Amino acid sequence: MDASKRNLQPTIDTTALTRWMDSQKLPGSGSPLSAHYISGGASNEIFALERGDVRLALRKPPAKVPAGRNETMLREYRVIHALNGTDVPHPEAIAVCDDTSILGSCFYIMAHVDGFTPMGDLPLPFCNSAALRSAMAYQLVDGIARLGQVDWRAVGLEGFGKPNGFLDRQVDRWFAHLEKIKFRELPGLEEAGAWLRRHTPEHFTPGIIHGDYQFANVMFHRGNKAQLAAIVDWEMATVGDPLLDLAWILMTWPNPDEDRSTGYVDFTGMPSREELMHYYAAHSGLPIENIDYYIVLARFKMACVLEAGYARYVKGGADNPKMAMFGDVVLDMAKKAQQLANSSPLKPTH
Repeated sequence: MDASKRNLQPTIDTTALTRWMDSQKLPGSGSPLSAHYISGGASNEIFALERGDVRLALRKPPAKVPAGRNETMLREYRVIHALNGTDVPHPEAIAVCDDTSILGSCFYIMAHVDGFTPMGDLPLPFCNSAALRSAMAYQLVDGIARLGQVDWRAVGLEGFGKPNGFLDRQVDRWFAHLEKIKFRELPGLEEAGAWLRRHTPEHFTPGIIHGDYQFANVMFHRGNKAQLAAIVDWEMATVGDPLLDLAWILMTWPNPDEDRSTGYVDFTGMPSREELMHYYAAHSGLPIENIDYYIVLARFKMACVLEAGYARYVKGGADNPKMAMFGDVVLDMAKKAQQLANSSPLKPTH
């Protein structure tokens, strides 16, 4: 990487961070601290930290902190700290700082995860093994099967979300979100919303949900075995209906008879939607007979969430050029939400 590109990368004040880490008696205290930028985007930034033989990771908002992002940092830390000691793969929570004078925002420090993200080209031997890719898919689903079973009250997440009436609020909540930035019509979205209101399940078992669960937000261990190393990026986590996390995977998952070579991940050799659903049911103990409702809801929500980002881009309020592609994705999600609603055999509950 040339110097001009390196200089454009975000940096942090290691002197101030060192003082704070020492005051908290964190691992590596007394050794020189080095920090280098790993990744980031429109949301948050991640830095690798090294102090002697200790490796950690720091997550913080971008330099220009969006409204509410500091609070999101604290929520993220609360949920990964609650998961410490559970069987849910996640980065171990180490420390959190709510003093914005240290680095200009809230931030938290977590354990380093030695793994890889399955986005783009897979490393060896995964890229040459259909069996390993199939196992990766089941591991992806296994992560949320474990997450949804965590006793959220026992781990300290009472009040973290509002599970009572969670499903009943979804349509109104996302339409209100959309109304703040609405600038065009989204064919199919109103129809999907009306269908969701009529088919909202009357009961569900509350659990922790990630909120944006997909291959982009997990890491796998390196080696010759497909094993989930960590679920990351918890900014949309809450306590709600765990089946929405499953639907978030399924809403764009291609079956074997569909094109499996496009998108962020090569799905060649991976299981079908039906196989993933039954694996989830067997390992979570949750019923999947109403899965159409959750997939329609996932597509409906995705359309509303991405439309907000696309609206900012169109109006000149976002610099990230990747948001330009959201425009067509939103229309596709709204259309597919309506299509599944029209074809689903589910009977109305209201």
